[in-house]
Amino acid sequence: MVGKAAIPTIIVIWLLIGVFAAIQRGYFDSGEQNCASLGTTAVTILAGPLNYVGVNPTLECPEVPQPSK
Repeated sequence: MVGKAAIPTIIVIWLLIGVFAAIQRGYFDSGEQNCASLGTTAVTILAGPLNYVGVNPTLECPEVPQPSK
């Protein structure tokens, strides 16, 4: 019985830490709401706890060709 309650408890704690990270970054204070800001907030909530353990997830964009003149 104890094992079945451990996973949901860990998930709830993970998400609460992510919400705390989003609050620290001020994502809930901005008045502008669009898909980009909502996406950033959601990703911070899901991956935010990783920053507290030293992991810094980043994306590297491929080189985009320059427009022709």
